[in-house]
Amino acid sequence: MDSRYDPSLLHSFAEWLDTHAWSTALHESLWVWPLVESTHVLTVALFVGVLVMVDLRLLGFAFKDTPVSAMTGRVLPWSIGGFCVMVVTGLLLFYANPVHLAHNVWFRLKLILLVMAAVNAWAFHRRVSRDRERWDSQPRPPVSVRLVAATSVSVWAGVILAGRMIAYNWFECGRDQSAFIIWAAGCAVDLAP
Repeated sequence: MDSRYDPSLLHSFAEWLDTHAWSTALHESLWVWPLVESTHVLTVALFVGVLVMVDLRLLGFAFKDTPVSAMTGRVLPWSIGGFCVMVVTGLLLFYANPVHLAHNVWFRLKLILLVMAAVNAWAFHRRVSRDRERWDSQPRPPVSVRLVAATSVSVWAGVILAGRMIAYNWFECGRDQSAFIIWAAGCAVDLAP
């Protein structure tokens, strides 16, 4: 019986992905890996750049003369396109090195922030934008709209920062670390005496 126990579903999934030959081939590829990684960075810039423009409008800091509906109508196709490519390339990056990323504190933080971004987007589209006609042309939308926009900018800045820090993982399993870091990284716990 193995004396190491890891209850993490993410770890089990990552180990399963790591058994695929394409995972290793992608990570070791001389051209495909850098192309996927560069495309991911560029589409993050496209998606977040467009999102920040809309958020600045919702905060009342920029584009005050442009109705929100007109602005989103112009930039939504770019945002959706960037988002779709960003998700595909992000999944490929995970597929290429799943076990390492599954135990990367920064990657886990990025996943949490992505969930927060999704909840924030849901809150905007489901609740806040219901009465858009009332504030669509106002230079400064209501507080609830500005709060969602400020949260969006903050969370996506965190996603970018966490994503960038993935390459600099000081918290790898197997090193002497605090119990919190071992827990946060999902490191296997040695149950042997």
